[in-house]
Amino acid sequence: MKHLSDPAYQQRIADLMQGAPLQSKAWIAFDQSVEHADNHLPAKYRELTAIAVAVALQCPYCIEKHTVKAKELGISREELAEAVMIAAAIRSGATLAYGLQTMEHFRKA
Repeated sequence: MKHLSDPAYQQRIADLMQGAPLQSKAWIAFDQSVEHADNHLPAKYRELTAIAVAVALQCPYCIEKHTVKAKELGISREELAEAVMIAAAIRSGATLAYGLQTMEHFRKA
């Protein structure tokens, strides 16, 4: 995986933002408001949640970003592993749910 600071990656970001500047600005503002919010969840929990979602959605850039940030916030290896396993359980449960829908379509066909 190329690192987020890779010049080619940065160029793709610039191309996307230039192609859709209003939407890009809106998304960045939204992302920053969520990431920097000092609301109900402590930063450590927000990062563990972000890791679990990133793992489930298989986003290598989000995994890298949030794992590094979470480690800076002092998460343990055990906390990281538990977040990953929660993501795995949810992802496999969702797969099963889609499998049930598939069986229903088969039954009706």
